[in-house]
Amino acid sequence: METKGIYTVHEFTLAVKRILTTGQLNDAWIRGEISNFTNHSSGHRYFTLKDKNSQLQCVMFKWYGRNLRFELERGMKVLVLGDPDVYEQKGVYQLKVRDIRPDGIGELYKAYEQLKNKLAMEGLFSPDHKKPLKRFPKKIGVATSPTGAVLHDMLTVLGRRYPVNILFIPTVVQGDSAAESIVSSIRALNKTDADIIILGRGGGSIEDLWAFNEEVVARAIFDSRIPIISAVGHETDFTIADFVADARAPTPSAAAEIAVPDRLELSNHIARLGQRLIENQRRFVGDRISHLSDLGEDVDPVLFLELLTRHIQFIDDLTQKQELSIGRLVDIKKASLDANAGKLNAVSPLGTLSRGYGITLKLPGKTLVQSIKDVERSDEVSIIVSDGKIACNVNDKEECIWK
Repeated sequence: METKGIYTVHEFTLAVKRILTTGQLNDAWIRGEISNFTNHSSGHRYFTLKDKNSQLQCVMFKWYGRNLRFELERGMKVLVLGDPDVYEQKGVYQLKVRDIRPDGIGELYKAYEQLKNKLAMEGLFSPDHKKPLKRFPKKIGVATSPTGAVLHDMLTVLGRRYPVNILFIPTVVQGDSAAESIVSSIRALNKTDADIIILGRGGGSIEDLWAFNEEVVARAIFDSRIPIISAVGHETDFTIADFVADARAPTPSAAAEIAVPDRLELSNHIARLGQRLIENQRRFVGDRISHLSDLGEDVDPVLFLELLTRHIQFIDDLTQKQELSIGRLVDIKKASLDANAGKLNAVSPLGTLSRGYGITLKLPGKTLVQSIKDVERSDEVSIIVSDGKIACNVNDKEECIWK
């Protein structure tokens, strides 16, 4: 039997790898269900893709996983894009995955809820980050498809309500390149002097609107320095973009109505303000005329003289009352003074002198003499009487007991 040579295990594995990686199986889309999912700490994702008959080992390296718009879960039905490969160390073939998409409407909604919850936890939906819309914008930036009725409807509404400069950037709003195109348009408009950006497209299925559920679009809206109105879909269609945007409109036409005021309403409002101003001025002028008339009556000579005499008489009455009050107060104070003076006179030394008594002071220090013990012979003393002083010397002293 003729042989082709003998391979080592590694050589044979490499040969199989060449056959698999150079064949027609590259860039293959494969449908299946995820099981045995592991999100490794290195950032790589490992899982098994299976159906009811077979299973396939898969790996998604982190540089591809950065663009994944949802997180994988066990049992999730997906479409994966990848290339066949051989893991040499174990000698098993696997699929190197480059992209993953949910398979079916249910999985799309699951991806939508995952991203919605993630961004809500980060605060991208918080009202604290919403920028106010300028009330009287001068320039509106519009990012939408150049085809279809959306752009025409917005231009019609803007032209009717409040003519304003329009800066339009053609934008892909559906398909694989839509998210990148939307982000590019938002960033381009942020380099202009637009006051408001309207991000719009018509309604559609969740697949049609999926670009507005992409994380890169949500973050571009959040990072915009210019306030953005999200006008995606119809009344009941909510996208991630609607939650992040500074304002949400149910339709593109409604977004145009939100962005600018109605010139007819403005005109009517100005007219009402003008009428109110005229009425206020008339009332003000009438009040001033009435006040001037009152002032004219007050300065009439006859009325003025009458008013003056009333004031003079009033002042005279006040003066008389004050004089009477002061007189009574002085009398009361004088009586109190006299009473206190009488009390003082009763204990005053001068009162004692006026009754014929004298006060003896020993010189030179003028010490009061109260006892014969306070003086000695030849001491000089001064005797104070009611009408003067008597200077004398002590010749003798005699002790007496007064009864």
